[in-house]
Amino acid sequence: MTYRVRQGLQALSAFARTPDYGLAARYLAPPLLDVFRAMRRNEQLHSLNVLRALLAEGETPRDLAVAALLHDSGKSRYPLGVWQKTYAVLLRRLFPRLFERLSSGNPHNLLIRPFVVYVHHPDWSAELMTAAGATPDAVWLAAHHQENRTHWQNHELFHLLERLQRADDAN
Repeated sequence: MTYRVRQGLQALSAFARTPDYGLAARYLAPPLLDVFRAMRRNEQLHSLNVLRALLAEGETPRDLAVAALLHDSGKSRYPLGVWQKTYAVLLRRLFPRLFERLSSGNPHNLLIRPFVVYVHHPDWSAELMTAAGATPDAVWLAAHHQENRTHWQNHELFHLLERLQRADDAN
């Protein structure tokens, strides 16, 4: 819960901070940088923080850096306010069956949009990344960043998925 409050406060103050587009450009080719720039400012700042956390750990393969920067890019299809994201997280925790039912609805319905975006943004991120020329490994990491990583223990990219999720959860 503390994490969500901190994340909400960071989102509310995002207007006062400028994303480091130079850092993003070091890892993203121009079409991928366009995907990054289409994200909301708070999502850009979050993604840059995820990248910085990975870089602080040491060697960071380019595919992991690209996934860090674009893992939430699918949220740009249906932008949400901070209160909507909080609402979705709380409902998911308190009423998981209701959340599951609502998340399978139409994102054009404003009442259920937060639940649909929460569940489907990794797939949308993967679609945007693929269309912009990201590598299959970067796309796979973004597409699976929200899943239970234990399902992927035997996958060749498991160690990178684990790093991405850890950095995402911490930022």
